[in-house]
Amino acid sequence: MIAFDLQCEDGHTFEGWFEDSQSYEDQKKKNLIACPICNSANVSKILSPVAIKRGVSANPGTVPVPMEEAQMAELGRRIVDYVHKNFDDVGCDFSKEALKIHYGVTEPRNIRGVSSPEEEKTLKQEGIEYFKLPMPPSPDSES
Repeated sequence: MIAFDLQCEDGHTFEGWFEDSQSYEDQKKKNLIACPICNSANVSKILSPVAIKRGVSANPGTVPVPMEEAQMAELGRRIVDYVHKNFDDVGCDFSKEALKIHYGVTEPRNIRGVSSPEEEKTLKQEGIEYFKLPMPPSPDSES
């Protein structure tokens, strides 16, 4: 088995496992490989991270120390807090507001919100960059 990192035409990345490289090529030609997010069959291989095994003489001090779970949770909380404090929540109007900012109808500002796959496709076609970040509800929103 071999694993390839794949990307669809909309930029979604995912991993695919195949018997061998030829199996990937055969399935791609038959449009049997589809993005699990948007179901697009227009996928291609992308560069995968490479792991290089170092010999015994390698300096163990160069190996990054993984974060503890508590450190990761704290970093996540800090990111969420920063976004909640520094980005206007435009809700379902994210795409509309991003387009207005892009075309100079409204002043540039940090915004956050939600958009449909169709709206995301429009943003991409218009050359508007955005970043999808899963966010818990705002602390001041009603539960």
